[in-house]
Amino acid sequence: MSGLAERIGELDGSGPLYRRLQDALRNAIESSILGPQDALPPERDLATDFSVSRITVRKALDGLVAEGLLQRKQGAGTFVSGRVEKQFAKLTSFSEDMLARGRSPRSEWLLRASGTVTPEESLALGLSPGAPVYRLHRIRFADDSPMAIEYSRVPGFGLERADAVEDSLYAALHAQGYRPTRALQRLRAVLVDEERARLLKVEPGAAALYIERRGFLDDGRVIEATDSWYRGDAYDFVAELNARG
Repeated sequence: MSGLAERIGELDGSGPLYRRLQDALRNAIESSILGPQDALPPERDLATDFSVSRITVRKALDGLVAEGLLQRKQGAGTFVSGRVEKQFAKLTSFSEDMLARGRSPRSEWLLRASGTVTPEESLALGLSPGAPVYRLHRIRFADDSPMAIEYSRVPGFGLERADAVEDSLYAALHAQGYRPTRALQRLRAVLVDEERARLLKVEPGAAALYIERRGFLDDGRVIEATDSWYRGDAYDFVAELNARG
């Protein structure tokens, strides 16, 4: 029996074996038996140690990857995910944050279109009625784990076209000379509804961090207005505070 199997012990409870193994591994992560970036034994070893099939092991791990608790690294194995720390003091994109942590960012698009501003968008972006705007709605992934849902609105002058944005909005804005240089953000704790829970692969009512952000250019114009829902089990937001005399 591997060291991990000895620390976890027998698979308790009733129900499908993959669920019982999934619960045991989840409990091991939540109780710090398994720490951030710890490697799991190979699937064949887990199957032998817990007297289950490799299909059962794969199904259990797939569920934990979808929850964001585990991540698979090509050619290296399966590892416990570390919580992401986002620094409030630095204006960086989701893609830049993930790449800096050795993770692969990608997007699953929900909407990528152009139109004219609604009254709400006109206020958020400081645009006149009838002005063009781009709407960019997507799920943000780190490796295979959904991390956040983003609804972004960008004034028409900021991009050539909606599909100019691939993984990074800020990279597309930078290419046009319109990357924001400062931003205002408001954060609050929320519970996700059924639709957003489905997109983030969490249970309805799970904790999330809702962030409203407006990004500004040097001349004071608003270049983006983004509403985001970040998984509460995957993100820590950190700010450095200084007292000045």
